[in-house]
Amino acid sequence: MFLSKIVDAITGKNDRKKVKGTVVLMKKNVLDFTDIKASVVDEVVEFLGKKVSFQLISSSVHDDPENGLQGKLSNPAYLENWLTHITPIIAGESTFSVTFEWDHEEFGVPGAFIINNFHLNEFFLKSLTLEHVPNHGKIHFICNSWIYPASKYKSDRIFFANQAYLPSDTPEPLRKYRENELVTLRGDGTGKLEEWDRVYDYAYYNDLGDPDKGKEYDRPVLGGSSEYPYPRRGRTGREPTKTDPNSESRISSLMSLDIYVPRDERFGHVKMSDFLTFFFKSIMQTLLPGFEGLFDNTPNEFDSFEDVLKLYEGGIKLPVGPWLKAIIDSIPSEILKDILQTDGQGLLKYPTPQVIQEDKSAWRTDEEFGRETLAGTNPVLISRLQEFPPKSNLDPSIYGNQNSTITREQIENKLDGLTVDEAIKTNRLFILNHHDIVMPLLRRINTSTNTKTYASRTLLFLQDTETLKPVAIELSLPHPNGDQFGAVSKVYTPSEQGVEGSIWQLAKAYATVNDSGTHQLISHWLNTHAVMEPIVIATNRQLSVLHPIHKLQTLINGDGFIEKFLFPAKYSMEMSSVAYKDWVFHEQALPADLIKRGMAVEDSISPFGIRLLIQDYPYAVDGLKIWSTIKIWVTEYCNFYYKSDDTVQKDNELQAWWKEICEEGHGDKKDEPWWPKMQTLQELIDSCTIIIWIASALHAAVNFGNYSYGGYLVNRPSLSRKFMPEPGSAEYEELKINPDKVFLKTVVPQQLTLLGMSVLELLSRHASDTLYLGQNDSPEWTKDQEPLLAFERFGKKLSDIENQIIQMNGDHKKWKNRSGPVKVPYTLLFPTSEEGLSGRGIPNSVSI
Repeated sequence: MFLSKIVDAITGKNDRKKVKGTVVLMKKNVLDFTDIKASVVDEVVEFLGKKVSFQLISSSVHDDPENGLQGKLSNPAYLENWLTHITPIIAGESTFSVTFEWDHEEFGVPGAFIINNFHLNEFFLKSLTLEHVPNHGKIHFICNSWIYPASKYKSDRIFFANQAYLPSDTPEPLRKYRENELVTLRGDGTGKLEEWDRVYDYAYYNDLGDPDKGKEYDRPVLGGSSEYPYPRRGRTGREPTKTDPNSESRISSLMSLDIYVPRDERFGHVKMSDFLTFFFKSIMQTLLPGFEGLFDNTPNEFDSFEDVLKLYEGGIKLPVGPWLKAIIDSIPSEILKDILQTDGQGLLKYPTPQVIQEDKSAWRTDEEFGRETLAGTNPVLISRLQEFPPKSNLDPSIYGNQNSTITREQIENKLDGLTVDEAIKTNRLFILNHHDIVMPLLRRINTSTNTKTYASRTLLFLQDTETLKPVAIELSLPHPNGDQFGAVSKVYTPSEQGVEGSIWQLAKAYATVNDSGTHQLISHWLNTHAVMEPIVIATNRQLSVLHPIHKLQTLINGDGFIEKFLFPAKYSMEMSSVAYKDWVFHEQALPADLIKRGMAVEDSISPFGIRLLIQDYPYAVDGLKIWSTIKIWVTEYCNFYYKSDDTVQKDNELQAWWKEICEEGHGDKKDEPWWPKMQTLQELIDSCTIIIWIASALHAAVNFGNYSYGGYLVNRPSLSRKFMPEPGSAEYEELKINPDKVFLKTVVPQQLTLLGMSVLELLSRHASDTLYLGQNDSPEWTKDQEPLLAFERFGKKLSDIENQIIQMNGDHKKWKNRSGPVKVPYTLLFPTSEEGLSGRGIPNSVSI
């Protein structure tokens, strides 16, 4: 050994070069504030010689065969100048140097590196860039991961260079590292998972209830049964409850942000800071007005619409007391600047929702009611009426006759001279149908919760102006003698005057209550968040970060926020399980969805291959442009890596990924014949396009308008507490005198309104570090030039779509549904946005 070193020195073989690396990271912090304690501890540890080490792994030179032909490791190099690098006061990126000794002939080209953190605290590692690698140039490693102390890990933390490889093309020295990393991410399926664990695994939704608190907190397990099918969630490994071994124990609401989610899947530094700021704000805005209510003659009621408007126009004065000081003392001062008024005398008022910014009463018009089915926050439910009267799909042997009782005579005088048959034949009648999803649960909802509501059907007529007007609303209840006797229904038709006009306003409110609940539980939660979670889990378990398709790619608890302000109350999640029975993967494609709902027909000469039956349907018009652009981008990307169907079939990671999505993540639907077989390149392109659409544009369309329309809860009430006033009742007489007060007492309880507004504000905000569709936080996300150019074209096309949306929104005469009586332009599918409550922007993924 000694002689060989002398020979190397004589021959010059030991003349190693130094290669500089640049490391970008963020030190541990809390919110936007530096964690001083962690910083001091790490500096002491660094001073004592415990550092952060990096070892490069060769992609072209391997060790001896006994080491499994794994890539050769470099000598450790250490992060430089940790002690002298001043941690910024505000959370942000810090740049450090690391220097590697280099012998190119002996080591080859780096393809990965191992990092060991010998500090006592974690940090967020963004990237490592090697400059001037001999005979190669620059090599970039994108990391975006939390690095915990090395003692927390059972296996090495490894990161790969930004070069994508199909499994069969992986350089041999990296193959074992690629395989071992996936084994780590899958875990062993046992034990409680801790914040530093990097395990992606599946579980049923068995933590919705809290049976240890009493029977009223029991909730069914969703997933794993034909009665309650559901997509899988991420496993946390918490202990079962004492009362029910099949239910997982819960953590307290105050600790809910600490529920196990792989740390890299949590909000980033800035987004978590933004989220917590508005979470604190929501708590303050919701709780403090309750103390004011103690001095109100009607503490749980708004007395007038003017009282509701004060929430936005006046602000809420803070009462004085030690309890308030305790809350304020627990919140960082920077957050208080956003929560409290600048004079310190009261809470910030709620932001004025877009729906009442221009006109305080236009939301009440029939035209606006119809417009919001096409351009509001739930534009994905309306369908074309194809038979009259509307029929139910509920089993008549269980539910009796549930068909509609709407008659021709009730609506034909409202169809601009057409008969019902003529209106159907010319595609002029549409339906907002909540009946079948609500009715099976309605008896339980109305008898065992504080809700008093109906199952609704709303018929709408398409006028020559391309605007919709409601022509009938049917409100149904279960038969008092039992479900098997069918529904008891009453039909309401438009009226503008007197008590009948007030009754019509209430009928629209009950229909909207149904729509708000199904929107949040099905259109938003189930059809974006819940169905995507198992796909995210499968992606991390089965697709290496080296895989090109990998590169492409606490509101629901029992008695929680959702159950408090949505009409199904404790049956909320059960309702979404019922809806999941009808979920079909390929029908989530926008063109397929529009055709299924009868809103479009196939047409080879029309753009996108389909023709809309309502040309002024803003969600569909903008959505088809976004959909098409996504599909073009996915096609170009996949065609670069997959040259044939055979390549798809022989990609073992891809096949394992798809098999796990179908058979485990969506295991209750594993036997459905409609799943793509993933045997062709076209199936891969179609499936990836659907996944990206759901996670980006569909979610944006049903989420970021929440506050714009629902922040004024009288426009989109989410629950009702009284049935329709009947002639002869005291409520009916009051309706003649003070219709607004009856409306407010029926649908808008004060305290729950504040809670709902706070949650919707939180859901609708964009964080300051949001990445939007067509954006990437690293321009070097891949080394391959063709995908980079395709992505650049993708971004350019999205920018063109933005300009088209602006132009169409400005043409009020031609496109009446793009702003409507409330003068709110349709921007929910506008690709980019500024921070905050903008009512626009398509983030890259589902996050909130």
